[in-house]
Amino acid sequence: MLFLSACGSGESNVVQGNREGVLHYGNGSEPQGLDPHVVTGVPENILIRSLFEGLAVKNPKTLEPEPGVAESWDFSEDRRQITFHINPEARWSNGDPITADDYVWSWMRALHPDMGNLYAYMLFPVKNAEAFFSKEISDFSEVGVKAPDPLTLVVTLTEPTPYFLQLMDHYSSFAVHRPTIEKYGKFTDRFTKWTREGNMVSNGPFELEEWKLNRRITVRKSDSYWGRDRVRLNKVIFYPTENAVSEERGFRSGQLHVTATLPLDKIPVYQAQANSPYRQDPYLGTYFYLINTERPPMDDARVRRALSMSVNRDVLIRSVLQNSAVPAYSITPPGALGYEPPKTFDFDLEKARELLAAAGYPNGEGWPGMEIVYNTQEAHRKIAVAVQQMWKDALNIDVTIANQEWKVYLDSVTNMDFDLARRGWIGDFVDPQNFLDLYLTEGGNNNTGYANPQYDEFIRLKAPQAKTREERFAVFYEAEKLLMEEMPIIPIYTYTSKHLVHPSVCGLSPNLMDSLNLRYVWLDPDRTSSSEPCE
Repeated sequence: MLFLSACGSGESNVVQGNREGVLHYGNGSEPQGLDPHVVTGVPENILIRSLFEGLAVKNPKTLEPEPGVAESWDFSEDRRQITFHINPEARWSNGDPITADDYVWSWMRALHPDMGNLYAYMLFPVKNAEAFFSKEISDFSEVGVKAPDPLTLVVTLTEPTPYFLQLMDHYSSFAVHRPTIEKYGKFTDRFTKWTREGNMVSNGPFELEEWKLNRRITVRKSDSYWGRDRVRLNKVIFYPTENAVSEERGFRSGQLHVTATLPLDKIPVYQAQANSPYRQDPYLGTYFYLINTERPPMDDARVRRALSMSVNRDVLIRSVLQNSAVPAYSITPPGALGYEPPKTFDFDLEKARELLAAAGYPNGEGWPGMEIVYNTQEAHRKIAVAVQQMWKDALNIDVTIANQEWKVYLDSVTNMDFDLARRGWIGDFVDPQNFLDLYLTEGGNNNTGYANPQYDEFIRLKAPQAKTREERFAVFYEAEKLLMEEMPIIPIYTYTSKHLVHPSVCGLSPNLMDSLNLRYVWLDPDRTSSSEPCE
């Protein structure tokens, strides 16, 4: 069974964990890997941010940057240069000191064309970073990251970048331990044994103790972490739980402190409980269908818009999602720093049928077929089935659906081996840029084939040159309007975070990014209600 008690006794994981300071955490899918310069998913993000730490970290309540590996930083007057001052107490888990040179080398690795890092663009605000990634230059010394001494890292930006400090808590900017990487192959090799138990050297509040594929990943408190005195958990055991029904059952039986999600039909049950363990909060993320615009019939924007206009999002959210989401008509969630995205379409069956007919498929005649791919999870299946039926009823077209295990699904999306694919994007930092960057021509996460020079100009040139936030958001608005008129994606809904949390868990602050900072979390075995204050 997935949730066996760690000691084999009659005690539940929660009872034993509360006594021993061990958090049992449901973490969604089995991770693709643990290399910060390779992976892209949410389950990986949670794990990697327990094992590694960036120059800055997010405060879990405010999401404001606070010291991590860097104990402080300074901006130049024009805000194009940031000087990070490395904490002299910062150490790798093997005891080696962390230096500015570790970041210079690691960012070279993250940006190297042979690395295949889908998140390389996160570092593109750095001077010449994009040119190095695209092979326009080959000398990394021309990139704006320097180490004048072991404890000083100087980063030069092409333009002032309001969100740059937020990026320092994203794993794509993390340093990795050079001797360990090189021990197990070339520095640009992917999925080598350096991330396995007994091999990994990391620098976060926890270090890897055990990785049992498809069963659990255990991390233990690191004795070498500079802030170890602040870390109150002794261990965290992460469970891959694609089956939300099993996960919820594990929570009820005391085998999990926290779930990644829960079955949709259980939401009303938990909402009706007094002192409910159910937590639902706003979440900076969008659920959508990714479109392969290079495959007929999806290479026609009229077909794409017809499909989008014939999805009744209100009905979908009410009947399938138990009112636990908000209808989406754009890639960017509304309200990020006050930005409100354009709405270029609505639920409109008459217009959808006209567009499909104009594209050559009146009342579905001649429709060649299409498949929706989704990663294994019951909620994704229910949504796909509902959308499939909506398209059949509204447009008289047949669409098939297929589920894939997480790693296979990621490969299908990366290789554009799909017609439509279920996709979700969770903000890596609180700014519309993080969502609009996705659809730049040949962007690392642009798995649609969409390319528009005008859109690129909006995002790459005009937005960075804007003098005020209002001007910048106006550029984003025009870019997103263009994007949603051409429709390389079908937005479905804006997320909320949904977890079951045991009352003994303290310091797990809800926030817009559902960001987990484990150095703030502890267990209070005497706390029996979530309404009681944590002591």
